[in-house]
Amino acid sequence: MDLAGALAAAEAASPVESLDVVARMLRDRLHAATVSFLIVDFTGSSVVRLGAADDVRSDEPPQRISLPGTVYGDVVRTQRPAVQREGAGAVRVVAPVTNRGDAIGLLELYLPDHPDEDAMGQIGATAHALAYIVIANRSFTDVYQWGRRTRPLNLAAEIQHRLLPASLACEAAQFTVAGALEPATHVGGDTFDYVVDHDTMQLSVTDAMGHDVEAALLATLAVGALRRARRAGAELEVQALEANRAVIDHGRRGFVTGQLLRISLLDGMTQFVNAGHPWPLRLRHGRVEEIVPEVDLPFGVLPRAAYRVQRLDLQSGDRLVMLTDGMLERRAVEVDLPSLIVDTCDLHPREASRALVAAVLHAHRGRLQDDATVMCLDWHGIHQDTRSADAGADLTEASAPA
Repeated sequence: MDLAGALAAAEAASPVESLDVVARMLRDRLHAATVSFLIVDFTGSSVVRLGAADDVRSDEPPQRISLPGTVYGDVVRTQRPAVQREGAGAVRVVAPVTNRGDAIGLLELYLPDHPDEDAMGQIGATAHALAYIVIANRSFTDVYQWGRRTRPLNLAAEIQHRLLPASLACEAAQFTVAGALEPATHVGGDTFDYVVDHDTMQLSVTDAMGHDVEAALLATLAVGALRRARRAGAELEVQALEANRAVIDHGRRGFVTGQLLRISLLDGMTQFVNAGHPWPLRLRHGRVEEIVPEVDLPFGVLPRAAYRVQRLDLQSGDRLVMLTDGMLERRAVEVDLPSLIVDTCDLHPREASRALVAAVLHAHRGRLQDDATVMCLDWHGIHQDTRSADAGADLTEASAPA
């Protein structure tokens, strides 16, 4: 089974059945007893097994499997497959389904014998194809959205999720970026976003005042204005001005704090705008320091507010952590963020950002008073030609059978 064959088979099926078609192809080719796909939920703390298409019921709770302490968690974290001997001679293979650092899910098979190099190659090709199949089909069906929700979303959370980028992580030659958002009991209006163009990468973190639907609608104004200006080719200052104008004109006297970052992929020049937002943290050579830029007014405070575009010192090997004030709330101060950033420095930004948010959630005993959001950027430098982290591509390296 090759990538082209898997993609062709998936496209011939309906969007809901595309995974099942590919799973049956792999099952028949490798004589597997079962083949299933598990999708990572929004929080990154669990996976949900998606059954056959005719078994999916949106009114039933998904089967949630917690990741910590499981083989599933190990594979998501390491992005390496696991091969384990099960009872009665069966062999279980769990492989990552990942695209450019975005851990979409897992492929699980039960085989009659230990897979050889050719079989692992087929599993790897299928896992690679599944990532593209999910990405291509999730805009046509709610099945994948349903699978990622291990708890129901209220209206505010639904709006908030639609403001986030489709992929919560991205790897490129020059950088790796990932974000994590844990909504409060009453959604607080946090968002993050990123985009990669030919010569630049841009990211933003915003926090709308208030809670619930009002905050979500305010966040929609700010994010929509930023994206509109950005897609029109506007410079960073104009993006900020457009966000301010949108919130002033339509925000019902609300305001939104934010940080905008733009990095040239040609020379590494970094531009930065801070609109009343908490300062970012930078990890360099094992030390964390707070970057202290000039701070302008939040979006929506004054009609003619000015926004200064500043330079930000970013060197190859740096990790930049941008966050919202929910990471700094009263109980969150129990979390030593600088030390935790150092302790998680070897983790992929995807795992590091989740670890930071999870620590704050734990400090609040699982009930946040405000959204907690982190965006983690690893800057590799402009001299990189290819991605250094090709997550999930080499599935021939697997753990020894148990």
